[in-house]
Amino acid sequence: MIRVLLVEDQTLVREGLEKLLGLTDDISVVERAIDGEEGLEKLRTSSPDIVLLDVRMPKMTGIEFLQSLRETGDPTPVILLTTFDDDSALLNGIRLGAKGYLLKDVSLAKLTEAIRLVANGGTMITPVMTERLLRGFKNAPLSASPDLGNEQLTQRETEILRLITGGYSNREIASALHLSEGTVKNHVSNILGKLGVRDRTRAVLKAIEKGYI
Repeated sequence: MIRVLLVEDQTLVREGLEKLLGLTDDISVVERAIDGEEGLEKLRTSSPDIVLLDVRMPKMTGIEFLQSLRETGDPTPVILLTTFDDDSALLNGIRLGAKGYLLKDVSLAKLTEAIRLVANGGTMITPVMTERLLRGFKNAPLSASPDLGNEQLTQRETEILRLITGGYSNREIASALHLSEGTVKNHVSNILGKLGVRDRTRAVLKAIEKGYI
């Protein structure tokens, strides 16, 4: 069972999401909070597998919540939810370690897919979100980082990186490219090493910075 902490200030949205997720067999909302401050308290007491986090809330926003997790080194994965077409929030959220970003009008199927994917160590940055991330990146570029030098990605690695950007898991990438899952894992490890990052989310940001996407 995937244990979810739901942090959302709007009562109807919060209750609606909880009821929808209650229809699944493998996902359970174990705690809920109405703002970021309460969310941090519930995080400590409920030890969820994943946090479903509203971006805009009173007292403490979703971005401030993520900043607090980074400062304390809390590894709990977070999916951001918003009703706003907010490129800045998307960019800041990904920079601070959010593993997924969804609009609140997302279908139950897509929401549960994102929760399962992120709970299993993946990321959910859909192609539509990637387009918005690119726009936000152009308006607020990342700080300079070391050049890759001769460590350029191969054509296959670039192909896999683009699929990672679409939120696909290693198994899905393996199926799409007719490779073994172990081979894909090796490619992903090489990609992270060449880009000088430690996870898939930062690999997406670095790929954008270096022009691979």
